Amino acid sequence: MARTAAEKAAAAPKTDADGLPLWDLSDLYPGDDSPELARDFERAEQDASEFAAAFKGKIADLDAAALADAVQAFERLEEVLGRIMSYAQLRHAGNVSDPKVGQFYQNASERVTAISTTLLFFTLELRRMEEATLEARCAESEDLARYRPWLRDLRAFREHQLSDELETLLHEKHVAGRAAWIRLFDETLAALRFPYRGDHLTNTEVLHLLSDRDEGVRKDAALTLGRTLGENASLFGLLTNTLAKDKEIEDRWRGFARPVSSRNLANLVEDEVVDALVEAVRAAYPKLSHRYYRLKARWMGRETLDYWDRLAPPPEDDDRTIAWDEARETVLAAYRRFDPQMAELGARFFERGWIDAPPRPGKSGGAFAHPTVPSAHPYLLLNFQGKVRDVMTLAHELGHGVHQVLAADQGLLMADTPLTLAETASVFGEMLTFRSMLADTTDPGRRRALLAHKIEDMINTVVRQIAFYEFERRIHDERRAGELTTERIGEIWMDCSRESLGDVFRFGPEYANYWAYIPHFIHSPFYVYAYAFGDCLVNSLYALYEDGHPAFQQKYLEMLAAGGARRHKELLAPFGLDAADPAFWSRGLGVLESFIDELEATF
Repeated sequence: MARTAAEKAAAAPKTDADGLPLWDLSDLYPGDDSPELARDFERAEQDASEFAAAFKGKIADLDAAALADAVQAFERLEEVLGRIMSYAQLRHAGNVSDPKVGQFYQNASERVTAISTTLLFFTLELRRMEEATLEARCAESEDLARYRPWLRDLRAFREHQLSDELETLLHEKHVAGRAAWIRLFDETLAALRFPYRGDHLTNTEVLHLLSDRDEGVRKDAALTLGRTLGENASLFGLLTNTLAKDKEIEDRWRGFARPVSSRNLANLVEDEVVDALVEAVRAAYPKLSHRYYRLKARWMGRETLDYWDRLAPPPEDDDRTIAWDEARETVLAAYRRFDPQMAELGARFFERGWIDAPPRPGKSGGAFAHPTVPSAHPYLLLNFQGKVRDVMTLAHELGHGVHQVLAADQGLLMADTPLTLAETASVFGEMLTFRSMLADTTDPGRRRALLAHKIEDMINTVVRQIAFYEFERRIHDERRAGELTTERIGEIWMDCSRESLGDVFRFGPEYANYWAYIPHFIHSPFYVYAYAFGDCLVNSLYALYEDGHPAFQQKYLEMLAAGGARRHKELLAPFGLDAADPAFWSRGLGVLESFIDELEATF
């Protein structure tokens, strides 16, 4: 039966006054005080207690069928808790500055932590099981064998597991420890206002001005960003020092040799592979970022650049504002050219209220794709302001979203992808969109500008993220010897910036404070190298696609649909790629170098 006009209007995604979409979280819960949310909390508390009563202390003695039942029951419980926390996190991200939303988020976090503490025994006991015993159980039960990848990855941390009492204490204290410091960072950054020409801008608004065509605008925005961060540096320094010390204590107790090792294990990638990536990128700084920014300076008619010129639009860029509808169609058309299923999955986000696009005071800065839980769907948060970079960000986050939709069939325990592979679909989506836009652009000047935008995006994804990794590595290494002053943190930041960006730039003293606003350092230590990993991986994949690799689209979608069920070696094998091979990174970096070659040849 056809819907009425009123029904169609009611079903249409909500938008703000400028026509930008607002997400609809009612697919998770109707509201903070909804009966559905209260019921799920109560059910989870009861089910967790019953689960613990039935299985605690007995996991190693369960037969195959009973152990499979236990894993499935645990997954159902985790699904409920994941839905609750996804809703709370998205509500908080939508308005970090609202104290009532903050209170709701904190209360939900504490209650979920209490429930998950009741369940903690299960993963601890699974890790302690003898390998031969667990493998025998899997051989006896197809239902249990399905979870082999999850059990394998769970047990990767076996040698770093502490006593049950310590694990329970760490888990329960998290909400009043690391999580509380992260919340303080988020709320502080969201509340900061940056004085600018008689106005007071949010973090998102002032960062946007760094890519303005007017040099005066960029300079004033850069100065107020650095100065305001400097005025608050003592708090950001305390956050950085405290969380680095917190990590050092836990790493020491768990027996991790290096600060990055726990992240690598969580990413299911060897330390040596990450080291090879970092070394390859740092060695390539001169022929990538240094070379490009010298070219950009010449393009702008200068010998040197101020740091606020780094994100300046290319001289031939028309700097037009791209409407939301055009951005949507640009990205979906690029996805459709690659594979119709990609476009169909991507279109759902626009049609069903899964995106929150407009920047606004109090909203979390940047962009992300939240997978929520397999029984629901992902949500995208953007701060769309109509520039080419915003179109690429949309393509990036939509790639994440499509990946998360495809992986959902793996179920909650195996849907999540290690960070080293989590950026694959997002960066691939950017590349598809860039290639599509470049193919549709015939004007030589606009083609140069578009190519420059892509080069800068890739430099930000590869070079800048490895520089961030080096900054983190040095901070965490030095923190082991004692607390760092904010001045010392700034010195390390400046060292890493000069090394990665080159001597073409002039840096003012206020730039030494720019480390303070980057959330990855606080939220997820050593996350950043995953971007460079993903970019180099995608460059290698895209080269195969352009060369007509057999059944590429099918293999690519199957790779995304695998979620966390396979490791990077298994996923790349059908394409003939191996991240352990040093040539793999050289091949990926070579794509960026070829773009710089192409741009330079036009002058």
